[in-house]
Amino acid sequence: MTHSQTSEYLVTGGAGFIGSHLTEALLARGDIDDLSTGNLRHVNHLMDSANFHFIEADSSDEQILGRYASNETIIVHLASAVGVRLITDEPVHTIESIVMGTRAVLQCAARLGCRVLLASTSEAYGKGDSTPFREGDDSLLGPASKSRWSYAASKLVGEFLGLAYHDQFGVEVVPFSLFNTIGPRQSGRYGMVVPRFVRQAVLNDPITIYGDGLQTRTFCDVRDVVQALIGLALHAESPGRIYNVGSGDEITIRALAERIKGITESRSDIVYVPYEEVYGRGFEDIRRRAPSTSRIRDLLGWQPAYSLDETIGQIVEFQQKEIQDKH
Repeated sequence: MTHSQTSEYLVTGGAGFIGSHLTEALLARGDIDDLSTGNLRHVNHLMDSANFHFIEADSSDEQILGRYASNETIIVHLASAVGVRLITDEPVHTIESIVMGTRAVLQCAARLGCRVLLASTSEAYGKGDSTPFREGDDSLLGPASKSRWSYAASKLVGEFLGLAYHDQFGVEVVPFSLFNTIGPRQSGRYGMVVPRFVRQAVLNDPITIYGDGLQTRTFCDVRDVVQALIGLALHAESPGRIYNVGSGDEITIRALAERIKGITESRSDIVYVPYEEVYGRGFEDIRRRAPSTSRIRDLLGWQPAYSLDETIGQIVEFQQKEIQDKH
């Protein structure tokens, strides 16, 4: 099935950080049908649009999914537990919401003939050391006794399940792995590092680095991610393969804190907190995590357009406005 520019979209997690930005972009194109859970504040400004429909529901509710989907619908499944703190604090919720939600979406798609974009994560690569990670690399996860790996394992099951539905039932499934998407509206509540650092810097509070700060990550602007997802949604040859979506520019967490401090002209001190104080004993972190994006670049010609400094600047403006609005 080839999807046109006028396909309808059903977005689970559409009121979340990435989902709300995707929803805006799709509305700008003129057509969307949105199933969302998340923060209503993120989509309040969209409520008056005739092409936007908000339904508050659980993404594992097959009846709701079936009611708002058809064979012309592209389902973008973004609903998920996110953030290291939430994952370690609520492992049962993490596993059940990811696995059951993915299963419900795929069953609906199989029944109705929908295309599905299935969000996965860089965490699914685990502790592999062949950086940058490529889609065909082996996964090396930690033991089941360490709850942080429940998220990676659950997302990996989602990838297996999605590709199994594609191979066995012919469902057009497009799994994609996100590598640290950032931008306005993202919360630092559950451990997301950039909004947390920005808020601390804006308030001149200590910028708290977990660990020694020498671990490296890459960060991709949500606007770039949205364009990648729309491209994957519409391309005739995208189903049946996993795609990395992220930036290839690595930065240490220490350098990230220093950059944010400089951009905000903050008086904050940079302090270091042992992982054990934040996440408990036995927590494992990954020293390097960066994607190879050659597969999506070859398919779509996609590559990030926004620099890290540009994105941080937008996050600073958003955080400053939020702080002002609360006072």
